[in-house]
Amino acid sequence: MPGQVRQDAKKDFAIIRRFEAAGLRAWPAETVAYDGTWVLRLTAGHPAKRLNSINPLDPGDYRNLETRIERAAEQFSAYGRPVTFRLSPLAAPEISSYLDQRGWATLGHSLVMALDLREADLAEAMDQIPLKDRRRFVNATLKVHGYEELHRAGLSRVIGAIRPETGLFVLEEGEEPVATAICVHDSDLAGLFEIATRPSWRGKGYGRRVLLSALKWARSHGAERAWLQVEADNAVALRLYRALGFREIYTYHYRQPGPAGETERAV
Repeated sequence: MPGQVRQDAKKDFAIIRRFEAAGLRAWPAETVAYDGTWVLRLTAGHPAKRLNSINPLDPGDYRNLETRIERAAEQFSAYGRPVTFRLSPLAAPEISSYLDQRGWATLGHSLVMALDLREADLAEAMDQIPLKDRRRFVNATLKVHGYEELHRAGLSRVIGAIRPETGLFVLEEGEEPVATAICVHDSDLAGLFEIATRPSWRGKGYGRRVLLSALKWARSHGAERAWLQVEADNAVALRLYRALGFREIYTYHYRQPGPAGETERAV
């Protein structure tokens, strides 16, 4: 039995490493540095924590924590960002213990969910051709998400830096965008990002429609598994994703110095 447990753990870590690597490629940071198996991601033009965080990728890498965190904090400070850890199951438990002892806040938990596209029911999905016009997509995303105008250039650069094949999806009513999604096709995986419905249009099926279109596009391009990240307390989104067949694979959370109380999106 102990041998089987170890084998299962190794299998789980292999799956998690695959999704973590896909996430780093699918949503690229402006600057990437490495400290052992920690990946430090920084992006001057966009404040999202997933683009500005330390991502430990090996449970055995927890040496010299004080020195390494101080060094990372200097790099984050140069970008005007608070030093931030993104802790998945690949992070050593010793890192969390160290941060707990120093009073670091936990900023929220998110789920990574996946769907087997080979068995997914996409009969309702529309055949939608993704946008080629990045500027038009960014305009739509700013409106749908309610992002501030100052995020326009940064978001555009992030999307432009994605190397795998990418589909940009927008649903419109008249000339007004009401829902968006990005689908990044990377080998047999398809990652979904920037999924949102404009607040005044929620509850009318637009989120489901744009997701189904993106999933159908991904499957037609050879993807076998779709995945996404969602805040654990986003009950509306979770109901939609689970109804479509997505299931939880693992969780992660962020840590920053100081007391809790951060309201920024955790994903």
